[in-house]
Amino acid sequence: MPLSDQARIAADAATPRIVELWQALQPLKSVISFMQSGAHPDDETSAMMAALTYRDGFGISYACAVRGEGGQNDIGTEIGEDLGVLRTAEMERAADVLGMTLYWLSQDPEDSIFDFGLSKSGVETLDRWGEDRVMQRFVEIVRTERPDILCPTFLDIPGQHGHHRAMTHAAHQVFDAAADPDFPCALPAWQIKKLFLPAWSGAGGSYDDEVPPPPATVTVPVRGRDPVTGWSWERIGQQSRAFHRTQGMGRWVTPEAEQDRPLHLARSSLVGAGAGLGDGLALDLCDLADGAGAAAGPLQAAGKAMDGAVAAFPEFGAVLDRAVEALAHLRRARTACPAEARGEVLHRLDRKEAQLGRVIRLAAGVEVIGHVAQDWLRPGALSKLRIETRNGNAETVEVHVDLPPDWRREDDRIGPGPDCAPSDPYPPVHRSLAATAPALRVSLRYGGEVSETVVPLLVRPVVLPDRSAALTPERAVLNTALSARSVVVDIAELSPADARATLGVPENWTAHQNDRRWTLVAPDDLAEGLYDLPLALNARPAVSLRRIACPHVAPRLRTVPAALKVRAVNAALAPTRIGYIGGGSDRVGHWLAELGADVTAIGDAELGDTRALAGFDTLVIGIFAMRFRAGLLAAMPALHGWVAAGGTLVTLYHRPWDNWDPDSVPPKRLEIGQPSLRWRVTDETAPVTHLVPEHPLLTWPNAIDPSDWDGWHKERGLYFAKSWDAAYVPLLAMADPGEAPHRGALLSAEIGKGRHTHCALILHHQMEKLTPGAFRLMANLVAPRQRAG
Repeated sequence: MPLSDQARIAADAATPRIVELWQALQPLKSVISFMQSGAHPDDETSAMMAALTYRDGFGISYACAVRGEGGQNDIGTEIGEDLGVLRTAEMERAADVLGMTLYWLSQDPEDSIFDFGLSKSGVETLDRWGEDRVMQRFVEIVRTERPDILCPTFLDIPGQHGHHRAMTHAAHQVFDAAADPDFPCALPAWQIKKLFLPAWSGAGGSYDDEVPPPPATVTVPVRGRDPVTGWSWERIGQQSRAFHRTQGMGRWVTPEAEQDRPLHLARSSLVGAGAGLGDGLALDLCDLADGAGAAAGPLQAAGKAMDGAVAAFPEFGAVLDRAVEALAHLRRARTACPAEARGEVLHRLDRKEAQLGRVIRLAAGVEVIGHVAQDWLRPGALSKLRIETRNGNAETVEVHVDLPPDWRREDDRIGPGPDCAPSDPYPPVHRSLAATAPALRVSLRYGGEVSETVVPLLVRPVVLPDRSAALTPERAVLNTALSARSVVVDIAELSPADARATLGVPENWTAHQNDRRWTLVAPDDLAEGLYDLPLALNARPAVSLRRIACPHVAPRLRTVPAALKVRAVNAALAPTRIGYIGGGSDRVGHWLAELGADVTAIGDAELGDTRALAGFDTLVIGIFAMRFRAGLLAAMPALHGWVAAGGTLVTLYHRPWDNWDPDSVPPKRLEIGQPSLRWRVTDETAPVTHLVPEHPLLTWPNAIDPSDWDGWHKERGLYFAKSWDAAYVPLLAMADPGEAPHRGALLSAEIGKGRHTHCALILHHQMEKLTPGAFRLMANLVAPRQRAG
């Protein structure tokens, strides 16, 4: 749906023109370009970047390796590539707050540069990503952006995330490779002037740097605040980070918590320059005039006019006059620039012209807003484009509709052409000052000069594929330990609407179709395994749509081959009534029901109602639920009594900050380990040892054997228990290569007549991936103690 009036009003109130103009003026003060490089969306040092651009005027950019597919999700159940699409959109919104250009090394969901989960080794990471691929893309990004300064976000030291270590290693390599004319890249070579490293520790709740940071050679002041908005640089940084909602980002920073950022100069290509950020660099256009030949005069004049525009704030008319004057001088400088200076000058003038265009539009009071009637469009469809304009003090204003090559326009309607491909879920670059088409190009005349800016639509329409359908469900489980052998599939949202849908049915299966509902029946002797049933429309393969729509980001789309995947697994179930207490971050209750278990979602009113809970044999508390499920923490004393009276309680993995008090949340003391890098096993193939092979959780109703640990995805588990009461029995041992075994992945304690089991294995993720051993182990965890004897 297009933005509601209420949403538009809220967005408008959050961006007053005077604040927009003030922030637009600041980059006029400098020609220095500062690039930060990192592994994940949310690795950027947001407060430092806010100070560098909105105080010092640096042009800032961020080169990010992966889309965050292997991360956690605090706001929903998206995982893998779907989470990557969502985190891409979040990173773009975060970049917009800072006026930051964003580049991605990973260019599509099939790219080898992929977030495969936490790694403890930079070498392993580069092996999996492909070091040649990393360098090819990183050099391309550096040669496109042409930064003067490069600064990775973390150090390449033991105890740090392997992805972070890989990107810091790559930063050292790209310093030379981007400047090497023989490196295989079509773009002109570019020499980064300075490579800085963070001179602070990356240790904390997740990582545990084993080596002290290098000595600081310069410190970026970050304490303090913007003189116009009153926002501290830390708070502006948090305004940006708040868009990383899937990662639980965004926190209030008090004045005493603000901190400066020390940096260490690791390399410099400037002979005799100091260790400060700007030492030896051209700071502004006046400095750039040195060696610019005939362009020197216009550059100096443009620089003085830009300084005048900044100084004229908040007088809009005076700002406008000086900005237009600067634009005229800038264009003369471009024409006069000698060939030998163009490599260092012209790209900086391009940035300044874009920055001046925005300043001129805002100072002139020109307002252009464009929005389409529909957010989701099929190829060939057209949607009405509404354009609202306010000319302000401009002499003339012209608005042109920029369309992608495969779009079309008819009068006041626009849309994708009949052969238009679906929207790219992984755009390789995002520029805050250059909206991606479809967009509005605004040309305004004032004082004899014409300036241009490209304004994004309120919501950029998403192009759907021409042939798609929705399957419900897309993944199913047939438990061969039970008699049921049927799966019911509904096929909806067909495009074309009159398409003939067919499912590829395995041999010996039967299919009954009633309109768009299919009932599939597998044979009684169904063999265990994974079955793939592809959907075709008019005898051609179809795709299913992953619509990513969250209030804090623009809508996105990912397409996947349309198919039903069915996992046939033999998982015996003990007779038990299960209550599932979810926190919104997993679908364990759904998968237990798929397995054939008797499971009911526990409502808020039932949490503390001992009479209601008495109807259940087992309660399962989902991941992060202590933090996100209202009323659960207060209900824990009642749940402890329910366990002691004979109930079976299963808690799935939590982080320490998920309101997990080791002394009050579990029935007996159980402490979760942190930093997480030290309390997890990232190798999904790591051998698993059964410490108590005869324990009921490993034997009843399913005998867990080595095959149940095969085929795992991403990792074994994380946030393992660090210490626990003697009542708990550790059942498993596992380790990453070269490390001591962990024993806190699966713990169980007899509590009165009942039992509490804490599981830090990522069973919720494995069940989404249809990993058979996860279903069999979960069936054992939910089996009640009193029936296990």
